Amino acid sequence: MSQLAVTSVSAPQNAVDTKRPIPYRNLAVGAFMNIFQVTSLGQPMEVLKTHLAANRKDTLLQAVQKTWTRGGVRAFYQGLIPWAWLEASTKGAILVVVSSEVEYHARTKFSASPTLCGVLGGIGGGVAQSYLTMGMTTCMKTVEVTRTKVAAEGARVPGTMETFFNIIREKGIRGVNKGVNAVALRQVTGWSSRIGISRFAEESIRSINGKSKETKLQFGEKILASTIGGALSCWNQPFEVLRVEMQSMKNDPSRPASPTMLSTFKHILATSGIKGLFRGVIPRIGVAAWATVCMVGFGDTVKEMLANK
Repeated sequence: MSQLAVTSVSAPQNAVDTKRPIPYRNLAVGAFMNIFQVTSLGQPMEVLKTHLAANRKDTLLQAVQKTWTRGGVRAFYQGLIPWAWLEASTKGAILVVVSSEVEYHARTKFSASPTLCGVLGGIGGGVAQSYLTMGMTTCMKTVEVTRTKVAAEGARVPGTMETFFNIIREKGIRGVNKGVNAVALRQVTGWSSRIGISRFAEESIRSINGKSKETKLQFGEKILASTIGGALSCWNQPFEVLRVEMQSMKNDPSRPASPTMLSTFKHILATSGIKGLFRGVIPRIGVAAWATVCMVGFGDTVKEMLANK
């Protein structure tokens, strides 16, 4: 089988030194873990996060209640098929390949620390994710959650693919990539923080337990480090609120007609204040922690199992 000469996202130092090749099946591992993440707990928390970011006066309880009234359990999975699955199957593979390659070269060519390598890997992976796939998929997921107000007014709600092609016809490819720069800011800051903080947490756990840098962490220790990295990465919630507001289809005459990042930022401050920039941060902490556990914790474990075979 053809192989990629890249390393695992959290490969131990001895693996990096020997440049152990990772097979193409790691692309499938990244895609599978992201699909598992979004289909299990990820999408319900994503829907609540998007609702709160778009409807910044609602409480978390109101978001749950309003989502339930839109269609029960199914409403918590709006945008899952095809957009969340499409995003998950592509961004996971992109993240694994790009971040692993960046981490490998940062360690071998510049002797950077694991924490710095994680930050650089997250930046590279975040940029690649945003511009290759996530501009479109995040836009369409947000459209799915915010366009349902049309139903309350008695009008027919078009299907998800009908909506997609309508946007393409009216606004072209830019219409379904609206807010992509805000997505890039979110992904770059988010994944650089997630991977970087996770690596720092791993080093700290080794130091506390008196382990060497080459010592493999136990499964529970890796999950703990991943959870810490995911939760603390949510400091960048303003970029997420900015992204949702730019991509939202809600009816609000006060919103900028042709939103830019700057005009949208000013609109959020004018209508919701500083607190508005952090709406939806609680479910996002859940999304980030679960995504990091799946990608950094479970994902590394699966990759190691396959590599050992």
